[in-house]
Amino acid sequence: MQKLRITVVDLVTKGPTSRLYNRVMNANLASIMPQAIAVWCEELGHAVRYICYTGAEDLVGEVSEGTDVLFIGAFTRSAQTAYALSNLSRHNGAVTVLGGPHARCYPQDAAKYFDYVLGFTDKNLIADLLSDPAAQRPRGVELKAARQPMEMPSLRERWKFVAPTLAKAPFLKIVPMIGSMGCPYTCSFCIDSVVPYQPLPFDQVRDDLRFLQTRMRRPRVGWHDPNFGVRFDDYMDVIESAVRPGQVRFVAESSLSLLSEDHVKRLKHNGFDALLPGIESWYDLGNKSKTGARVGVEKVRQVADHVNMILRHVPYVQTNFVLGLDCDEGAEPFELTKQFLDLVPGAYPAFSLLTSYGQAAPLNLELQRAGRVLPFPFHFLDSNHAMNVRPLNYGWAEFYDHAVDLTRYALQGSRVGRRFRANRGITTRLHNWLRAVTSNRAAYQAKIRGLLDTDREVRRFIHGETTVLPKFYEDKIRRSLGPLWDALPEGAVMHDQNAYLNSQSGLLPAVDGPRSRRVPVAVPSLQPSPAALN
Repeated sequence: MQKLRITVVDLVTKGPTSRLYNRVMNANLASIMPQAIAVWCEELGHAVRYICYTGAEDLVGEVSEGTDVLFIGAFTRSAQTAYALSNLSRHNGAVTVLGGPHARCYPQDAAKYFDYVLGFTDKNLIADLLSDPAAQRPRGVELKAARQPMEMPSLRERWKFVAPTLAKAPFLKIVPMIGSMGCPYTCSFCIDSVVPYQPLPFDQVRDDLRFLQTRMRRPRVGWHDPNFGVRFDDYMDVIESAVRPGQVRFVAESSLSLLSEDHVKRLKHNGFDALLPGIESWYDLGNKSKTGARVGVEKVRQVADHVNMILRHVPYVQTNFVLGLDCDEGAEPFELTKQFLDLVPGAYPAFSLLTSYGQAAPLNLELQRAGRVLPFPFHFLDSNHAMNVRPLNYGWAEFYDHAVDLTRYALQGSRVGRRFRANRGITTRLHNWLRAVTSNRAAYQAKIRGLLDTDREVRRFIHGETTVLPKFYEDKIRRSLGPLWDALPEGAVMHDQNAYLNSQSGLLPAVDGPRSRRVPVAVPSLQPSPAALN
């Protein structure tokens, strides 16, 4: 078998960034699957370079070195960056492969710019691909395993890729680990709702924790499980058998339904000092928040009491909300969230705009059939910079008025100060303070609200009257990508927002887009440019 030169790129962010919070945190957002693919490629006898792109590296310079096969792992927000890198690499003779959430959500679009697009991926699929990695032009091939892998490379095997990434984090260093895949809940907007829950081998989790303690003093682990603690006692038993209390600290995303006080006390005993529960809605998802049929203000009070209980034991809590759900109407959902913030001053609120990510979730097909999905470029699909679903019960101006008001309320100086005083521990206080004072979310969303009144192109695009991208959005992509802008292949700025629906009916995509792109022979090194607003 030929020994291939393989480069694996994990696109943690979509472009250069100078925002202090991103420079502190981005290296801690590395994904596990790109590291797993790097391990598998080495085990198959190939030479591997692994790059975690945090926004500070010379990405073009790193990737332009000799590569036979380029693997890129990307969220949808980084798709345009991935497409440009693939274009450059293909012109340099490489075969390109896309994996990660974007590949699962938009395989039809990604296949236009990559030779291979991966869905569920395991070692056997990688071995088959690398046995004959032929270029696939003009359209790539979609490959997927029958299910998620039953096992993942151990932390010991991934460590040669984890350690250099952690070295990029100046202060806080979070080691990525995973104990399970999939989720038992069926939230209609979530990519994990269609993936069966599957625990990974307990013995490996135990060995990973023991290995980590030989490499770092009092390390911090970030669990990448979509919903940590589904088999709560089993995983707590594993942690208690491998870690002495206080030797390892943990961060996990979980649901309130799993976070009873007994469970929270056990989490505290085992070093969990940060939890990220999802609340999402005051009118729905009662099974996930353990509120049953309670809705509205009754649910607010119950959830507030629950989160305050967690904060008595765990110093850092982030509460996750989704704005624009079909169950929301009028000012009440936003006012209820304000009441919650007043009742729970110590929690950091994270607001996500309802976003339809291609074919990720069951709801998306219904939204596409209803003609409610807008063709926002992938660059803006990060649950913050654009909402690509027309709200059911709001006009756009009304929705943005409420969203801007709520975001300003959450990030105003008095509330940031109150949160600082309510938090315990210097790490939690500084993290929440830095995150709030460096956020441009409210200013950006207020800018979009203003453009609805003053920019006819933006107004017509957001109202679905045209699919021609407004100059405002094109300019933002250009500035963010820098030299990679000219490497975008023709048509790569826009996409068919109904590709999932059309793939079901056999229709061909047809999308209007901005000007055509020329393909350069070479592109200068990526230089810092104004970061996208957050």
